[in-house]
Amino acid sequence: MDIKDLPAGFAMALSRNPDALARFGKMPEDEQKKVVEHARSVGSKQEMQVLVYDLSKN
Repeated sequence: MDIKDLPAGFAMALSRNPDALARFGKMPEDEQKKVVEHARSVGSKQEMQVLVYDLSKN
């Protein structure tokens, strides 16, 4: 998945969390798409941070 396809807030949050970025990069594309769809539905910065934090821990 190309970085330009990511919601801006999600891309920024990923850039601040190297573990989450690495995990996201290793996911199969269909799994990445599910995460991106979830990121598009997030309603606040805090929710986005939780989403990215959860990525880094899985």
